[in-house]
Amino acid sequence: MAKLCVYINCAFVLVFGLSSVSVPAEASPEQTKTVEFNVRPGGVVYTFSEAFRDYECSFTYASQGGTNEQWLMSVGLSDDDTLFSCSVWRPQGKSYLFFTQFKAELKGTKIEYANAYSQSAAAGHSDVPLRPEEFAIKDSTVTHNEGRFSAQLSKLIAIGRTRHDEL
Repeated sequence: MAKLCVYINCAFVLVFGLSSVSVPAEASPEQTKTVEFNVRPGGVVYTFSEAFRDYECSFTYASQGGTNEQWLMSVGLSDDDTLFSCSVWRPQGKSYLFFTQFKAELKGTKIEYANAYSQSAAAGHSDVPLRPEEFAIKDSTVTHNEGRFSAQLSKLIAIGRTRHDEL
């Protein structure tokens, strides 16, 4: 698990470094939390949420086909507490479930960067982003676009600016 946490922390720092957010952001291990959860098929709408301090990320979805899959959610704050990050992904890289819908919501922040992927980097494969028309980014949510989403989701990242003010 320690190796996984190091990987997650690196991914958190890379997301901040590669995004269009133009502030220096690093995240120490005590600023992040990663938890496992099951993504379940059956067409029922499920929500998984994780909080970190005053902020929360919730992932709502419905999927079909296959069996339960183990997924991870990582939430955390940049060291200066100005950015809150939420990443949801399948560590094996590709989900075999067909998603009929998805929505990620960040509570307490305004989204500045988000992206969704049909395949996440694993086993020598790279991230494969969804086409921009497949999902929509609003103030606090990232959601599928009805009729345009191809039903493939393996990773979702959202970074929001906190309402943290310097004294």
